[in-house]
Amino acid sequence: MKRRCRVCMIVPEASVKGGIAAVVNGYRGSSLERKYHIGYVESYRDGTRWQKFGKAVSGYCTFFRRMLMDRPDIVHVHSSFGPSFYRKIPFIYMSCLFGVPVINHIHGAEFDRFYEQASQAKKRLIARVYGKCTRLIVLSEEWKERIAPIVPDTHIDVLENFCLIPKEPYDQGRNRQQVLFMGELGTRKGCYDIPDIWKRVLFKAPSAKLVMAGDGELEAVRKAFEKKGISSGVNFPGWVRQGEKDRLLQESAVFLFPSYNEGMPMVILEAMSYGLGVVTTNVGGIPNLVWSGENGFIRKPGDTEGLAEDVVRLLNDPALCIRTGKKARQTVAKDYDDERHRARLNEIYESVLRETNARESK
Repeated sequence: MKRRCRVCMIVPEASVKGGIAAVVNGYRGSSLERKYHIGYVESYRDGTRWQKFGKAVSGYCTFFRRMLMDRPDIVHVHSSFGPSFYRKIPFIYMSCLFGVPVINHIHGAEFDRFYEQASQAKKRLIARVYGKCTRLIVLSEEWKERIAPIVPDTHIDVLENFCLIPKEPYDQGRNRQQVLFMGELGTRKGCYDIPDIWKRVLFKAPSAKLVMAGDGELEAVRKAFEKKGISSGVNFPGWVRQGEKDRLLQESAVFLFPSYNEGMPMVILEAMSYGLGVVTTNVGGIPNLVWSGENGFIRKPGDTEGLAEDVVRLLNDPALCIRTGKKARQTVAKDYDDERHRARLNEIYESVLRETNARESK
């Protein structure tokens, strides 16, 4: 019987907030595990700085023991920009030391701050680390173009995120006047634009309700609404886990996501899979998902007037909201389902294994 290929995947804890954990959790117990022997090494957790440091050190020790005792055929690193990049350097260098090919799956969003505005020394470090990877996986063609000046584009693969499609009825108990934001509360996600957007919305749709689900700069965002005098109809439930998240997606009508910088946001895919009317911005991989006027509406970041206009249009025309929401759900079901994603990842694994075998046979 042919031995299954061993993959060591560097991941955050399953309970960690954010898109990387959501992607990895979709691999656990899936068809990918039936084809490959996947071992997960956790290197990140939510918590204090020292708790995060301890988790990283524990991950390095576990990984080193695995390389000594049960060396994998592939190391699949899930990384982002900023601190995540630096935490993953030891895994990449240890893999190279043991001659194991590395696939670096990059989920980051703020590439300009991370690389384009960096010092020359930092740019050289980034190029050196990425150059040690056998392949880089990015979330969209746009990100491939941005990273190609650092690494040859033949070493970069595009693998878009995926979504688990909820079964019918996916819209039970929907409130046609409820608008939902979900994500980290802060500047990058456009949260400080939302009070201005919402004030404009309430002028034309006074019965509308807004849910701001997430954590981060919660108090500062809440105060931004208070300064506008529009906080009474805004609900801040904090970070929501799967059951509560599903409930909010099921009962809301419009999803507002005025982000300034993204890769391929899982939350947009989830909102589309629940048939919400999506109002968002043309950053990262979002234009590949949302086609304005067909399966949602899309504007430039910071266009608070235009974003408000689109929200009002969907709230005041339920038929339009239902129509665009159904189209959004069809888009995700057709092009962004989990099996399609895993099939593409399987192709990347097999390509790396062929290259490694060809190199070793010379």
